[in-house]
Amino acid sequence: MRILITGAAGFLGSHLSDRLLAEGHEVVGMDNFVTGSRENLTHLIKDKQFSFIRHDVSESITVSGKLDAVLHFASPASPNPKSPFGYPNLPLETLKAGSLGTFNTLDLARKFNARYLFASTSEIYGDPLEHPQIETYWGHVDPIGLRSMYDEAKRFSEATVMAYFRSKNTDTRIVRIFNTYGPRMRLDDGRVVPNLIQQALRSEPLSIYGDGLQTRSFCYVEDLVEGIYRLLISNEHQPVNIGNPLETTILDFAGIISRLTNNPAGFDYQPDNRLGNDPQRRCPDITRARSLLGWEPKIGLEEGLLRTIAYFKSKMGLA
Repeated sequence: MRILITGAAGFLGSHLSDRLLAEGHEVVGMDNFVTGSRENLTHLIKDKQFSFIRHDVSESITVSGKLDAVLHFASPASPNPKSPFGYPNLPLETLKAGSLGTFNTLDLARKFNARYLFASTSEIYGDPLEHPQIETYWGHVDPIGLRSMYDEAKRFSEATVMAYFRSKNTDTRIVRIFNTYGPRMRLDDGRVVPNLIQQALRSEPLSIYGDGLQTRSFCYVEDLVEGIYRLLISNEHQPVNIGNPLETTILDFAGIISRLTNNPAGFDYQPDNRLGNDPQRRCPDITRARSLLGWEPKIGLEEGLLRTIAYFKSKMGLA
């Protein structure tokens, strides 16, 4: 297939580009570099099956040649208000990517009669009252809170995708992505994985906000991409959770990183700094992914963290 990926220079988009090329597909990458990194695509520049268009998806999209699939991954993704790349500092860009960008990419897919895959998020469940989160759960979301530009953009996009599927017979798919980690995460991303690994590699105490008992479910990027690829080539049109159902407290997660990096500095407990209604617990129910796609994560947390730590060592000049 010839496949367009928006957000191709991002953490997930670049890994997905690698996988699609490895499967023999031709990839057209698109990014405006607001949060994506050129460095993530450097290794693909000489690949004859890869081409790149610098473009903002909130503006009308034109692509020459035929497209067989359109994958919409363009959006700021970090909730950290201290990061210049966090969506609290890019509220309008985030909302446009998840509204105008979704319409534009869906219209492009219709033009070419291409299949369409939208990258949604576990954030659409908000601060959940149901645990673990299953695709039929409607969520518990603050529509005007400090996280709303991201949560509501993704929820609006899902509604738009299903409207195109039902009213225009567009061949759509929706993946709800849970916490993912791995190489190519931005060092200045501000989220828990980059922060803790960098502190550990500098032999600093690891910052624990609140009591550290809030939970996340961390999926290694290679596993995530496998699930997304299986969804793309499937005939499933309803949303599918892709994530690791192994729930881990932030305190335990920090302890694993300290052990793997031989960091004796311990923890630095700080006041809870969660943005808005940041969920206390997050964990996917992946029953649908298992039954429909034959997918579940394979890479253990320690193995994935060792690979990620090695990447951060290299980026920090410590390798």
